[in-house]
Amino acid sequence: MIIDTHAHLNFNAFQKDAGEVIRRSLESGVWMINVGTGYTTSLRAKDLAQKYAEGVYGAVGLHPINLETGLVKIKTDPAETELETCEEKFDYAKYKDLAGSPKVVAIGEIGLDYFRRPKGAAKSAEFKKRQEEILISQLGLAQDLGLPVIFHCRMAHDDLLRILASRPAVRGVIHCFTGNREQARQYLAMGFYLGLNGIIFKQAPGLPDYGEMIQETALEKILVETDCPYLTPPLSAEVGGQAQGRNEPVYIKYVIQKIAATKKMSVDETAAQTTLNARTVFNIQKKA
Repeated sequence: MIIDTHAHLNFNAFQKDAGEVIRRSLESGVWMINVGTGYTTSLRAKDLAQKYAEGVYGAVGLHPINLETGLVKIKTDPAETELETCEEKFDYAKYKDLAGSPKVVAIGEIGLDYFRRPKGAAKSAEFKKRQEEILISQLGLAQDLGLPVIFHCRMAHDDLLRILASRPAVRGVIHCFTGNREQARQYLAMGFYLGLNGIIFKQAPGLPDYGEMIQETALEKILVETDCPYLTPPLSAEVGGQAQGRNEPVYIKYVIQKIAATKKMSVDETAAQTTLNARTVFNIQKKA
């Protein structure tokens, strides 16, 4: 069993064949957590999970790019995120109801995203303030329910670290980690896990040296994920293969192979430890 800790089969990219993709994944021994980015996709994540006795789980939350700030819509293009109606506020009661399902194992993905922000110091400050307010509200929900958190953070790690430093009870994973090595060390010192996916095959300005970071990070603190349908890894065990098409949970094996090769460990050992990590963080048990 391998657990893809961050999938989006609740997104429109899988609207026609989510059931088939899930069947293919489960037959391959790949379990998954489908992660919400707003109320609609959170509801879909919960409903998908409830169709299966085991192997399919959900997370619910309001992603910062689906937040209406009153200044700008924090919305990226369709290639990067699911299109949803922007929500003006975080409705605690509605999300708490979704999170009451026993198949919902986390609050997420939630966090901060400063990639596209309004011009001008005053508007930018208000933009960041609104994101922080919504994040803190959702952290409250996670703590009230005793659930871990799946964090999205883009160009905002210093602010997220500041917020988390005053909330030692919060636990979870920094999804699709893109910060620097010092920020990674700070998250790890706080007890958080780092989520790694197909982005570790990339080398680009602004991204960390994933080879060095993977070598430095204990395998016991790494979670593997696809972020499907995005970030398709090279569909080859060899570095340098070409990414092809829509990502899906069965491609998690390529992320595991890359981590194993970087750490000079066996694929089986890497898969076993990262699966144990996922089961520990999200309290996922395999039925007898």
